[in-house]
Amino acid sequence: MAASRIAVASVSLTHFRPLSSASMASVSPSLSSRLVPHPPDLIKWVRREGGFVHQSLKIAQDGDTGLGLLASDHIPKGSELIVLPHNLPLRFDSPEAGDTEEADSILVNLARQVPEELWSMKLGLKLLKERAKVGSFWWPYIGNLPEVFSVPIFFPGDDIKNLQYAPLLHQVNKRCRFLLDFDKEVKRTLDSVKPEDHPFGGQTVDASSLGWAMAAVSSRAFRLYGKTLTVGTTNSVPMMLPLIDMCNHSFNSNARIVQEQDAGSMKLKVKVVAEAEIEGNVPLTLNYGCLDNDLFLLDYGFVIASNQYDHIELKYDEALLEAASTVAGISSENFSSPAPWQKLVLTKLNLHGEAALLKVCIGGPEIIDGRLLAALRVLLSVDEEIVQKHDLDVLKSLSAEAPLGVANEIATLRTIVALCVIALGHFPTKIMEDEALLKKCERESSKLAIQFRIQKKSVIIDVMSNLTRRVKLLQSKAVSQG
Repeated sequence: MAASRIAVASVSLTHFRPLSSASMASVSPSLSSRLVPHPPDLIKWVRREGGFVHQSLKIAQDGDTGLGLLASDHIPKGSELIVLPHNLPLRFDSPEAGDTEEADSILVNLARQVPEELWSMKLGLKLLKERAKVGSFWWPYIGNLPEVFSVPIFFPGDDIKNLQYAPLLHQVNKRCRFLLDFDKEVKRTLDSVKPEDHPFGGQTVDASSLGWAMAAVSSRAFRLYGKTLTVGTTNSVPMMLPLIDMCNHSFNSNARIVQEQDAGSMKLKVKVVAEAEIEGNVPLTLNYGCLDNDLFLLDYGFVIASNQYDHIELKYDEALLEAASTVAGISSENFSSPAPWQKLVLTKLNLHGEAALLKVCIGGPEIIDGRLLAALRVLLSVDEEIVQKHDLDVLKSLSAEAPLGVANEIATLRTIVALCVIALGHFPTKIMEDEALLKKCERESSKLAIQFRIQKKSVIIDVMSNLTRRVKLLQSKAVSQG
């Protein structure tokens, strides 16, 4: 089975809730398709189990993003919108966290084999267990979860390739390989389990159902405090929050999550509070975090246009810098053969030496990775004395105007622009071609792949425009002062 694509299980057990999950390649459901055709009323369930839901909230289609929570009427700022008591969030209890409920279970032993960076799979195991269990307390919530997630692990191989961006391709393939390997480990473990001890009620668990669970958690879980709000504690645990997780994302969100300790039971409850006045038919939104499009697509299955936190990764490479300086028409031997004092600065920037961290970024709030900017300023300078006068933080700052002189700054910015030209040239298609393809595209995964690469190219073009403007300003100042 190819690592770039997760297989589809074919389980049909009428006395169980089957764990089979469809890939994006095999079906074309709407974004609002849920796990079961007619799921229980989630708002009624939350209220029945002791939670609170504002009377002006409803579940409805939220534009092109699928189902979401919308206000049916005006809601004042500061209003409590949803309150979940301690028993409603779905979490994975582990002995490492001081919990004992599942301390000796097969599930915990399987979870111990999941790397920490894929924490969503640990909670995903608990989600699969509850999905398989007839009469599960959380079934009204689970039945409302999406049938299909638009994350890249479920893309057809062609659409994974069409992302055209190596760092994301690496992460997607890494997750696919993990799921295929973990699938084998789960099968090995369950083969020797007695039927009465089977955590998934005797059902077959495969890479597809594991992928569904991991995607469900990565796209919907929140990291919150575990059991108490003790001052100074930092123990955060991932948990799935029924109904709350139907709030879609916005950097300018109109609601936020608050945790409070119940005065009577001392147990934690989770609230959503209105951060602003919310008018009728306006979606409820939460800020998922200041994330780039890699994480939004990888974990949540969507891409944000003009995302101010999006960036591209490059490897700090002497040959690449030399090529960029050649494209910029700037001659310097220091890229391949830096002077000892320049090597010292590069070491301080962690760009030289055995433990060097060579990943640098272009784009995002900084526009240019501070370490890359400082390195180029230093390598394009011949004056050790003037470099030594400046703190590294100044050399790393784009807002520090020409710390090593106007000529040095122009050469530095032009080299970075040339670096952007080279990076843009590594994409096999141009933005205009992508936009034409997008208009003809019907498959959701293909649309997402094209949107993603358009945004990556846009980041590069925006940085080039920004730096070109700076170069022109510096040149005009140099002329007026000359």
